[in-house]
Amino acid sequence: MTVRTNLLLPKTLVDEVDHYAGPRGRSRYVAEALTERLRRDRLREVVVATSGALNRADYPQWRKPDDVTAWVRELRAEVSDPVSNDES
Repeated sequence: MTVRTNLLLPKTLVDEVDHYAGPRGRSRYVAEALTERLRRDRLREVVVATSGALNRADYPQWRKPDDVTAWVRELRAEVSDPVSNDES
């Protein structure tokens, strides 16, 4: 569903949008740009809301890049399918 709206934008901005959007492509171009901006704004909101949720002391394996690399390698080396492990 689309909704007609009226926006006041600087002429230079509209001219540039029209250059890239082509004939009759302004609404689609602006909708895509707003969709991308909203995606980034939502992501920023989640990052701010969850900032500090993890306590550094609880994750010593994330202290240095080398520690993270070792931790990831250990995880990858573990058996990932416990069902098949039980059958052997």
